[in-house]
Amino acid sequence: MGCQSSRGRTLGSLSGESRTYDAAGVSLAKAEEIVERLRGAVESTGAAGFGTFAGLYPLDDRRLLAASTDSVGSKLILARRTDRLRWAGMDLAAHCINDVITTGADPLFLLDYVAAASVDLDQVVELVEGAAAVCRDAGCMLIGGETAELPGIYRDDELDFAGTCVGIVDREQLIDGSRCEPGDALIGLPSAGLHTNGFTLVRELVGDRDFDADLLLAPHRLYLHELRELRTSADVRALAHVTGGGILGNLTRVLPDGLEARIDWDAWNRPPVFAWLAEQGVEEEELRRVFNAGIGMCAVVAEAPPGALVIGELA
Repeated sequence: MGCQSSRGRTLGSLSGESRTYDAAGVSLAKAEEIVERLRGAVESTGAAGFGTFAGLYPLDDRRLLAASTDSVGSKLILARRTDRLRWAGMDLAAHCINDVITTGADPLFLLDYVAAASVDLDQVVELVEGAAAVCRDAGCMLIGGETAELPGIYRDDELDFAGTCVGIVDREQLIDGSRCEPGDALIGLPSAGLHTNGFTLVRELVGDRDFDADLLLAPHRLYLHELRELRTSADVRALAHVTGGGILGNLTRVLPDGLEARIDWDAWNRPPVFAWLAEQGVEEEELRRVFNAGIGMCAVVAEAPPGALVIGELA
């Protein structure tokens, strides 16, 4: 299928009054409720910190393993339509690694999972090669995974791609938000675009029309190198990977009770895709609630180093 600009074309099935994530079929409130309802079962196993970006496991007295599982989600549908599955593989690895490094951990390895009613080998190769490219950049081994054909569970021409990343961190290097204080600065690391969240709504807006794949499907950025550099010049007290739930929703996951983030929404320039969403009728409140709005990772620091993009502060 050709990849033409979608500017000015007819929308998909959403009405003029319902260009929201909820109307497209995804409830962020339900996601939060699920976390709370599962908390008891999870913590009964001895786990703590449920609901953050990566779980921690004490390897020994000095080190912790950090692990996170995620998927590309429904962005895969648009990636398949435009032959961008290699980008989707990059999305998966970057997303999982970014979650793990919010703890201060170094990524060790990634496992992947591909499932479909009938597996297309060429598509699997594209996905895995994309993930491997990001893993090489991160110094993270892609040590294996699973490929499953599941007719009856997946419909024809459906595809799912998920992964788990594991990293390691010394306890004295752990970043967990506990040292955050009022007046700490918020540093933003720019996103490449939508990354891997909000695509149920995006697909409704696109419908069955052609669209600009470069605009909508830019791969998820890897923030490992930028964060390592930041930690050499600043006291990093918390890190939030901006995924579903926007900047404020994800910062809340790592801030101590009683602290809130105050964002200067005019402090940075957004990638063009956010103007496209606004043109399709997505309101500003919904853009901030669902998408990353141009900031893919937030760092809470005691004092911002020279040249850092400061987007707000804690209060």
